[in-house]
Amino acid sequence: MRNRVCEILNIEYPIIMGGMSWAGTPVLAAAVSNAGGLGIIGSGAMKREHLKEAIDKVRALTDRPFGVNIILVSPYADELVDLVIEERVPVVTFGAGNPAKYMSKLKEAGSKVIPVVASDNMAKMMERIGADAVIAEGMESGGHIGEVTTLVLVDAVCRAVKIPVIAAGGIADGRAMAAMFALGAEGIQMGTRFIATVEADTHENFKKLILKSSIRDTVVTGAALGHPARVIETRFAKKVRKLETKSLQEAEEVLVGSLRKAVVDGNIEEGSFMAGQSVGLITEIKTVKEVIADIITEFHSAVNNLIEKSYSIGELKGEKMGVKI
Repeated sequence: MRNRVCEILNIEYPIIMGGMSWAGTPVLAAAVSNAGGLGIIGSGAMKREHLKEAIDKVRALTDRPFGVNIILVSPYADELVDLVIEERVPVVTFGAGNPAKYMSKLKEAGSKVIPVVASDNMAKMMERIGADAVIAEGMESGGHIGEVTTLVLVDAVCRAVKIPVIAAGGIADGRAMAAMFALGAEGIQMGTRFIATVEADTHENFKKLILKSSIRDTVVTGAALGHPARVIETRFAKKVRKLETKSLQEAEEVLVGSLRKAVVDGNIEEGSFMAGQSVGLITEIKTVKEVIADIITEFHSAVNNLIEKSYSIGELKGEKMGVKI
């Protein structure tokens, strides 16, 4: 596959790994890049020295392009941006804010900048300040979310901007990829699907939860606190949602460190297992290479099937109306 996303990022397939805190490790990022996609280090709350170690490790595992995701609410955002510039990181994705103040120096350093957006207006703003592409992430995604579904958001963003749009949120297979391309997207971003892989460093309890969950087994916590996040429904998630109706302070306190407890420790009782509604579409643990190969095969199959159906419909209409289609 060759399109603008592949050309801009110098990758084989327009499939990008989500910037997942704790789960977006160097090992997983390198595996995605080696399989032809774009692996992303999830810097989360990393300090400069920790991100430097992660970048060095990715480079030891792959010679292909990779990226770093920076959360703009991180207290270390400034120093992390300085580091990726020094390290000449090929791609930088941003979440939870406006990266305008970093844009010019990142572009001068040669990095491709791709912000995550949750509205068409934000996408327009990112295009104006020089973003190379945008990731339109719908509310079906895991982790911190906006308020618009992927279907509506991607449609609106593709109408609003001329730069490439990468769709995210609830995508786990080639059929969903084909649907996003039909709306005008030129790439997809996946997080949950990559957690359920052999190379993911996430705790086995997390992977097991993904496999056993249905499309209705995620809930949103933190909405009352101003930072809604989609997680797999566990006893802990139910506890948080209950606390949000009684004591926001207590809810905030129990959430501190809960993502690490889920991803690293597999702590069912105290962990926030951030995952998208696509958990219900994931039925087995595969290698990253198998996941990407399956998606591309299924994508082409879905597109070809759509073409065949459109011809069939055209022929039927032609017969009925006496017109050659």
